[in-house]
Amino acid sequence: MSACPICTHGTLRPGVTSVTLERGQLTLVIKSVPARVCDNCGEQFVDEAVSARLLEVADGAAKAGTQVEVRSYAA
Repeated sequence: MSACPICTHGTLRPGVTSVTLERGQLTLVIKSVPARVCDNCGEQFVDEAVSARLLEVADGAAKAGTQVEVRSYAA
């Protein structure tokens, strides 16, 4: 476990979060995204692999012409 870089008092613990991505006309909400969450301030961090996957999903939705979508995270 590591210390929170935002509040410096909490510990980052495994958890989940929701991420909202906006690109042009697209608004995409992805729920149950794996994250590290500070047990003190609640700040949430996703790792590089998860971030890359979120961007792939957003690219696909934007190319499909989606305007608004809510989905659960899938690795």
